[in-house]
This record gives sequence, structure tokens and C-alpha cells, in this order.
Amino acid sequence: MARPQTSEHKMSREEAGRLGGKATSKKHDRSFYQMIGKKGGEATSDAHDSQFYKEIGRKGGEATSESHNKEFYREIGRKGGSS
Repeated sequence: MARPQTSEHKMSREEAGRLGGKATSKKHDRSFYQMIGKKGGEATSDAHDSQFYKEIGRKGGEATSESHNKEFYREIGRKGGSS
């Protein structure tokens, strides 16, 4: 449980964010998060071109290849091939 903010203890950003997130999740249901996700995706799409998506895809692919071995790729290939 988070400590209350007092003159001796100032709440950190991390604590404030966690408390805010908990409060928001209690107030809203799944459809709220789907709606804000859709709005965010549309705003991102409006603000960026295809080069942006190519670049973040490349970075994501590099990060994945650095953190996974050949067995990971065999497994996802197998799963993809069977769907």
C-alpha cells in the first residue's frame, strides 16, 4: 500500500502514477481502454508516415533477435504455419 503524502514524505512520480492507474482502472471498463487505444493509434497514424513504421519495425526486430534464440523462431514459425 502506498504511503500517504506528508510533509516528511513526498510521493514519487512512480507512486503517483501507480495510484492514478489503479484509480483509473477501477473507474473504467475494457471498452474505455479499447477506445483510448484506438484514438492513440489513429493519432499516431496521422502524425507519422510509412518510414516511421518501417523504422520501429526494424528496431523491434533487432531487439527480438538479440533476446531470443533459434528455438524461439522455430516455435513461432511452427505456430504461424499451423494457423
